[in-house]
Amino acid sequence: MTVRLRAHHLLCMLTYVGKGYSPAFVENYEVIAARLSAGEGIELVAGPDDICGPLTADPGAHCHGASVIERDRAAADAVARLIGSPLPPGARITPSAALIARLRKTFATGEIRTACSGCEWSGLCDSVADGGYLGVRVES
Repeated sequence: MTVRLRAHHLLCMLTYVGKGYSPAFVENYEVIAARLSAGEGIELVAGPDDICGPLTADPGAHCHGASVIERDRAAADAVARLIGSPLPPGARITPSAALIARLRKTFATGEIRTACSGCEWSGLCDSVADGGYLGVRVES
């Protein structure tokens, strides 16, 4: 199987520590984090993905908003520059230990965080990265 992720979730998965929008969201994300930790492949998608699942029933959910679509574009551009390969919807990525480590290193320096501007979770992500990624659920 493959985990379907929108591009900005490539960044979110780096600092996910079990916090989220609702208990259902967290429960779902825990399952996805375990799948990613086990090395399950990633397919990039446009719009709501496997992580968004518990939120998509609400038509006003932010996962449908223009700001999130822009966040996806910025994240795809940043990660594509880092790995040297375009990341359009449909692209497939293997979340290897080396890739996760490289993403986390550049996330901590801010190099790939342009998509995080204005995100309500940015402060938590700063703390997780500054703390050496202790407690993250996606293991490398």
